Amino acid sequence: MELTKTYNFMRIALIAFLDMVIVAAGGLLALLVRFDFRYSSVPAEYLGAMLRFAPMACVITVAVFLFTRMYRYVWRTVGLHDVIRMVLSVVADFVFCAVAALVCAIRLPISVWFSMAFFCAVGFVGMRCAPRAYIELVRYAYRSRRSTGQRILLVGGGAAGRALVQESLSGNTSTGTICCIVDDNPAKEGKYIEGVKIIGGRERIPWAVEQYDIDQIILALPSASAEQQRSLLQICQNTGCKVRTVPGMSQLMNGEVTMRMVRDVEIEDLLGRDSVHLDESALHSFLGGKVVLVTGGGGSIGSELCRQIAKYRPRLLIVLDIYENNAYDLQQELRQTYGDTLPLRVEIASVRDKARIYQIFEQYHPQLVFHAAAHKHVPLMENCCAEAVKNNVFGTYHVVRAAEKFGAEKFVMISTDKAVNPTNIMGATKRFCEMVLQSRFDSPTEYCAVRFGNVLGSNGSVVPLFKRQIAAGGPVTITDKRIIRYFMTIPEAASLVLQAGAMARQGQVFVLDMGEPVKILDLAENLIRLSGYQPYRDIDIQEIGLRPGEKLYEELLMASNDLLPTDNKKIFVEQQPEIDRAAIMAGLEQLDAAVTTEPPLGNEQIIALMRRLVPTYHSPQEVNRNAESAPEMRSAQKEGDKELTAV
Repeated sequence: MELTKTYNFMRIALIAFLDMVIVAAGGLLALLVRFDFRYSSVPAEYLGAMLRFAPMACVITVAVFLFTRMYRYVWRTVGLHDVIRMVLSVVADFVFCAVAALVCAIRLPISVWFSMAFFCAVGFVGMRCAPRAYIELVRYAYRSRRSTGQRILLVGGGAAGRALVQESLSGNTSTGTICCIVDDNPAKEGKYIEGVKIIGGRERIPWAVEQYDIDQIILALPSASAEQQRSLLQICQNTGCKVRTVPGMSQLMNGEVTMRMVRDVEIEDLLGRDSVHLDESALHSFLGGKVVLVTGGGGSIGSELCRQIAKYRPRLLIVLDIYENNAYDLQQELRQTYGDTLPLRVEIASVRDKARIYQIFEQYHPQLVFHAAAHKHVPLMENCCAEAVKNNVFGTYHVVRAAEKFGAEKFVMISTDKAVNPTNIMGATKRFCEMVLQSRFDSPTEYCAVRFGNVLGSNGSVVPLFKRQIAAGGPVTITDKRIIRYFMTIPEAASLVLQAGAMARQGQVFVLDMGEPVKILDLAENLIRLSGYQPYRDIDIQEIGLRPGEKLYEELLMASNDLLPTDNKKIFVEQQPEIDRAAIMAGLEQLDAAVTTEPPLGNEQIIALMRRLVPTYHSPQEVNRNAESAPEMRSAQKEGDKELTAV
């Protein structure tokens, strides 16, 4: 500590001494300039006046600079704001010096006063800015000599872009050299950020890639909308460069951007879905202080529901899952994030086990139930129809009955777009589960279902499959090049489920707006490009034919005339008639007999029974034929052709 104080004192003393030298040298130089640098021509009276003024000016300068903290700057990081403060300090110094000279009747030519003020100001500020200028020159020379590493094109000349340029020039990162910047603001074109030129708007990206031999493009646009990001990504993909991006503003809590935060572009970025806006007060009221049970809590949607529920401080969060590995991983994650502040229980159980489900409900008496446990893989369930019925139908029914028996306030079931005019046993079982909920319109427990489409990155979804195939060198397999699907991200789906649950009333079926359709062929091609390869050249794409129970075009969830809007523009309510409970109970008895009889019924018999119980259940061949000829489906396919096209 003493050593530091001594160092600081010596440092300030040295700078003060240099300031006094500048004052004396500035006065002498001003006199020499006034008399054409002929010392012999300087009148003796002016030399005498300067000799009397200089010591006084030195004392005043040091005093003023001490007061204005001119000796406290970190010279290596001095910026424009610091320079402005220095200039103001110098002006104040010369005001005091002029007053002192007037009081002491020190007379010098007016031109000498102005020249001395100018020379001293340049000396004071220049001395303090010199270390920063030296560092910048070294950085420039370093960048000019550098020949290794990636050559980077930066998209975005705002605060995030400036931070990345500064870090790049510091030499503390080995990511490469930022060669040029693209920004859509025409006022910035031709200007420089830390010596790196802004060459124009996004239309200049292909030209810049060729001109500057670019290897990598970084999108530094954390506040850009999803649509803007997607538009830029489509341009960047055509260049063949590796494309990376910074996190969005919601992820940059402290507003700082570093190269460590730059990540590879994911397919979610390319889909361009805007962030979800939630009614936080409604969710706090809905979830805060409640006992919440999530079945299938270790799965893709279930685990994200648990993460988001935890933020609203429930009284107790219960994670129920049959697969202990996922449940354990989630438990450790939540404990690491929340510690002891989140009351958490993990229960390993199957929703098919009625006695175990009742035991858990009796033990915890959950007030809110989110039912995400289900078999969801379409082709597998086509081959195992009885298992789909046991798990999806009877597993749901056990949880429904337990919720009612033990006084749950609300039950929210995760449904699927495949329940709309189902063509497979999985979709049919989910639709029957919706019917079970709708039949309990007179129950004290409020039952509702939330229906949405494919979720990017979820277990069993197409994106992880494509990634594995690309990592193996291909080929990437798609069932049909005409297939279109609707996608949303896991966090978006979970957020909307919670919001729908908060606003739900008895028997309602909520439909989430999935946005525009996506052609699976385009999805595969773009995922290959994001991985740094070219489709059909580096990685082939093969068509293998539709799988059992698979639709060519997923139903347009938002096309129904029975949908009513809610306060959230991404959530709609589908008006459904009440269903007779006796009819549902009779259907459950038939299904129970079908899956428990010895010998068990075959798949075709179970499918035939489900078609009688679910009137909208049709064969995939029939639905695909009708879809191909329907004008709205052809329109959807055209919309899908527009999405993710990187031509």
